[in-house]
This record gives sequence, structure tokens and C-alpha cells, in this order.
Amino acid sequence: MKKPWDHKGLIEKFEAHRNEELAGPMEAYMKNHFPFLGIKSPLRKELMREQFTEYELPEPKDLFVEAWKLYNMPEREYQYAAIGLIEKMRKHLTVEDYSTLREFIETKSWWDSVDAIAPAFVGNIVKLDRALGERIMLEWSDADNMWVNRAAILHQLKFKDDTDVDLLFRIISQHADSGEFFIQKAIGWVLREYAKTDAVAVRTFVSENKLKPLSRREALKHIGND
Repeated sequence: MKKPWDHKGLIEKFEAHRNEELAGPMEAYMKNHFPFLGIKSPLRKELMREQFTEYELPEPKDLFVEAWKLYNMPEREYQYAAIGLIEKMRKHLTVEDYSTLREFIETKSWWDSVDAIAPAFVGNIVKLDRALGERIMLEWSDADNMWVNRAAILHQLKFKDDTDVDLLFRIISQHADSGEFFIQKAIGWVLREYAKTDAVAVRTFVSENKLKPLSRREALKHIGND
């Protein structure tokens, strides 16, 4: 019989595998923005599976409370764990959760957390109400926070045929002249991904709009200019 959810059980598992030798290179890879326990992804995912086997999931109403307990821990693996918990309960996310997901995006921000939250969680709830989702994503696109902008750009990354192309191109156009590397990269990435669905539309958009060289290069990476 499973125990009631307790985030401390996961902390104990993670702490038992703290590895300072691995932590250093992991911190360096992430530009020393965060401390690490030194737990590589395969082991971390295995420890998460053990946690989910041993403990019941939180009640849906308590999901974000429990996720924040992990997310606010110092080491980066705990932010990954919080995201993993939300992923496990993703079906419970609703359009009421935009503001909370934005808080996660704005907290301990870096590409790894934002890229895990935006396409999966934000994209998931945008599909529940496309009109509301468009309004919220345009608000995010206008935000002062660069990571929130990146989330708006990337929220349709996995939409394929469900992509709102007008919205995609509108948001990209708002940031086409950005000097931010992470914005330029996001634009190229989402265009490259959508090119798998409609290469002609992407090629046409790139040819008719002035994009930064990085964005343009990434967008056309697999389809070329012709």
C-alpha cells in the first residue's frame, strides 16, 4: 500500500545520491547559475519512479503547493523534480493555472526549466481554450521578462497540424529583432519544428521577414532556402 505523498521522501532519495564530483561539471554546463546535487538524468528519473511507486500522488488541489516545496530547494535537480511531478499530473492542469505556471517560468529561470514548462504544460492548457490561450500568449509575448517571451514563442512547439500559424508568426514577428540569444534561438527552433509540418509556410515566412541570422539559420536548417 502506498504512503501519502511526502516530498521529504524524494529529498531523502536525492540526498543519498549526492555526488560532488559530478556536481561540478553539471554546474559548469549550466554556467554556474545553480548548485547541483550531481545526480544525472537517468538516475534522477529512476529515483522519481521509485517515489511515485512508494507514495501516492498529491491531491490535484495540492499539486502546486507540493511542487513549490521542491522547486524552492537550492539544487537544480529539485526544480527538475518539481517539473516531473507536474508532468505526472499534467491532466489536472486547467486554464486557471496560467498565472502559476508563469510564476514557475519567472522563478530560477533558465532554458532548461522554461523549455520543459512551456511546450508541455502551457501548450496543454492553451489547447483547452484557444481564444483565451491566444490572448494570454500575446500578453506573455508583451511581457518585460525575456523567459516569459520565450515561453510564448515556444508554447506551440509540439502542436504540428494544430498550430495556430497566424499566432505563431505574429509572436515571432514581435521578437524578430531581439538581440537576446535565447529569443533568437527559440524563434529558430519553433520554426524548424513547424517546418516538419509545413516547410513551404516556414520558407515563405523566413523569406518575407527580416530575422536575425541565428533564427534564420536554425529555421532553415533542414529545409534550405529553395
